[in-house]
Amino acid sequence: MDASERIFKYHGLGNDFVVLDRRRTGVDITPEQSRWLCDRRRGIGADGVLAILPSTRGMARMVVHNVDGSIAEMCGNGLRCAVKYLVDHSGEHPALLDVETGAGVLTCEPGYGDGGVVGVDISMGPARLVAANLPSGTTGQPFVASPVPGHPELMGTAVNMGNPHLVLLDQPLEDAERLGPGLERHPAFPDRTNVEFVRVDEDGLTVVVWERGCGLTQACGTGACASAVAAVLAKRLPGNAWMRVTLPGGDLRIRVPDDLSDIRLRGPVAFVFEGVVALPRAR
Repeated sequence: MDASERIFKYHGLGNDFVVLDRRRTGVDITPEQSRWLCDRRRGIGADGVLAILPSTRGMARMVVHNVDGSIAEMCGNGLRCAVKYLVDHSGEHPALLDVETGAGVLTCEPGYGDGGVVGVDISMGPARLVAANLPSGTTGQPFVASPVPGHPELMGTAVNMGNPHLVLLDQPLEDAERLGPGLERHPAFPDRTNVEFVRVDEDGLTVVVWERGCGLTQACGTGACASAVAAVLAKRLPGNAWMRVTLPGGDLRIRVPDDLSDIRLRGPVAFVFEGVVALPRAR
């Protein structure tokens, strides 16, 4: 018999998540349960599931489950949703709180308004140009990749924001759905990769993200950060200043220091609904 469990739905710029609070049991969900919850016809429907687990290093630990059942190291929009859930159910209004993620412990600053937390400013930590989940030896130099057989090679920047990204500056946004799947699985990225298609504007960036394990989404926080890093590295936009990054779901604000030591992300978050589901039992 399936087990009943309370779920909470949130979104950050249309990037939507089901939140499950598992701090009492400390038991994470399975890939099968994640796929069921994300199914928009047979389950709840979401871009991902956020399992909230106990932590000795922060207020909680967030595990991000993708639509395909895989686990993402980090998710900027998901973290804002997790922060809103944690604060709105704590009965307190902390100025700062730490959340443990697959990319380390990240410090978050909730922004308050009517209805509790309405936005979150996140210290995303450093952007890395050399990492185990990036092509070896890139060191921030242009990375050349062919997305599909017979397609001209594309030049991009590989960036680690806790999770891997391939940023393609000046690549037509409409190419994301056609070229994203092949680039996600490029053999140079051992854990697959997120792919950003970026238009550089005078006052910021416009970005469409093919998200690893999910496909096209309304927004991607780490993808916005990686895109801003690539633009600063290419000297297309200045560092040490807040820049606009527009995604299909709306705008985020990103700040990239010249030394890439602590990327900042600022964006909105919203509660959608809560309910009880008959979650399939783990097998």
